[in-house]
Amino acid sequence: MPAYSSRGAGTAGEPSWSRDVIKMWLFFAFGGPCFLRKHGSNRPRLAGKLKYFRDSSVILGRAGRRGWNTARVNDLGLSYFEDYVLGATYECGSVSVDQASILAFAREFDPQPFHVDPVAAAAGPYRGLIASGWHTAAVVMRLLVENYLSAESSLGSPGLDAIRWPYTVRPGDTLRVRATVSEARRSLSKPDRGILTTLIEAVNQDDETVMRATGINFVLVRPELDAGSPGGR
Repeated sequence: MPAYSSRGAGTAGEPSWSRDVIKMWLFFAFGGPCFLRKHGSNRPRLAGKLKYFRDSSVILGRAGRRGWNTARVNDLGLSYFEDYVLGATYECGSVSVDQASILAFAREFDPQPFHVDPVAAAAGPYRGLIASGWHTAAVVMRLLVENYLSAESSLGSPGLDAIRWPYTVRPGDTLRVRATVSEARRSLSKPDRGILTTLIEAVNQDDETVMRATGINFVLVRPELDAGSPGGR
């Protein structure tokens, strides 16, 4: 549910929230000065009508007198380490993979015959063209960046554990990515961050798993919590 807050006093006899509710209604009806973060970018952009919002999870927050700013929040409401709930699964969107993208990626990075030559692939062990596993990983990473990792607090990763590609990705497949928080703990040596362990899964349109991996990420804690919190737990 979108979070909403307002400040300031209204005119005499008018509640302070009344003006903001009216402004919000006008924005959704006609478009207005709402700034938001989309697709992993920190660059605020002007949003017009309601159709520019992908879903209702966009979180609103006042940005002075110039409008609404969501640049520090992704579509799942994940901004800092504390927002990642242990055991929770986050749906990270979907993407379709076509033959052109499979060929383009493989020709540059993984030029094995069953990735780059449809004719050879048809006669090969997979009976058709398949995407490189690294192509699948790159697609999954893009969706994680857009929907799961916060540009505000993500500090990168030391790597992945147990990456697997149980099922092939073929032209026309649509992949859906989900991330489940399997461990979340504060760093003992660097109290400004936490260590997040995530089970990453990608499934196709038939719900067959095409990739599974365990990711480890360093994520900043909220600055106000970092100031007075213990070094670890």
